[in-house]
Amino acid sequence: MVLWRHGQTSWNLERRFQGSTDIELTEAGVAQARRAARLLASLKPDAIVASDLMRAAATAAELAAVTGLAVTHDEALRETYAGEWQGLTHDEILDKYGDQYAAWKRGEAVRRGGGELETEVADRAAPVVLAHADRLPPGGTLVVVSHGGTIRTTIGRLLGLDSYYWEGLGGLSNCCWSVLGEGARGWRLMEHNAGTLPEPVLGDDD
Repeated sequence: MVLWRHGQTSWNLERRFQGSTDIELTEAGVAQARRAARLLASLKPDAIVASDLMRAAATAAELAAVTGLAVTHDEALRETYAGEWQGLTHDEILDKYGDQYAAWKRGEAVRRGGGELETEVADRAAPVVLAHADRLPPGGTLVVVSHGGTIRTTIGRLLGLDSYYWEGLGGLSNCCWSVLGEGARGWRLMEHNAGTLPEPVLGDDD
């Protein structure tokens, strides 16, 4: 399973909180998606599922173009809805919602801007990812095209981590991805925030 973040947008450059606001890719973002798609196509994916927001849909379209696969779009894969935070820069959020931001960073369950809890994002996104994974052929590969926060919470849920520790996974750069594989005790994180193809694990921890 490959969980792939969308390419760059103008709001990324301005450090504006996008949330569920529908923002297009920049020209650089399209180029990022095109480059990454050529790499990911070599994994011979069997299916692509993506958020229906423009930035994720356009990123997924680049992989569809080189693989010939159709993209299934699902609004459950959208980024976290963050209410009044959406459209604000990082500095504006700190200025207007500093206490709320600090509580979120401490790991408290916070409805940022009056929006969704991180656990609620995982509640909607993780089942969709698992449902598509269940339809893969044996040894098949699913590419999920989504957003940084949604991918992080989904990975945390699939790994069985308590939500307090999801922040420890760190963020994803534009058009980078994480790779999960099935192990003896469930899903395993094999690559995180990668921009190159995963290498086989050679050693004692396979």
